[in-house]
Amino acid sequence: MGQVTIYLEDQIEIKMKSAAKSAKLSLSKWIAGVIEAKVSNEWPASVAALSGAWEDFPTVAEIREGYAGDSKREEL
Repeated sequence: MGQVTIYLEDQIEIKMKSAAKSAKLSLSKWIAGVIEAKVSNEWPASVAALSGAWEDFPTVAEIREGYAGDSKREEL
């Protein structure tokens, strides 16, 4: 497991400690969670849960309707 040293302004450190305490996490776990969220390639569960929530949301075909076809790709 890697270790990282960071330098923070005093006010940022105070806010970080408060956020970690509110989340009932150690500073290390809180920071690791923030970094993990920033580098994640997946949508959060709260966003994924919204899938299909709007019955009248247009389909991909409806959104693309009226647009010209794709340009021809360059041959490799």
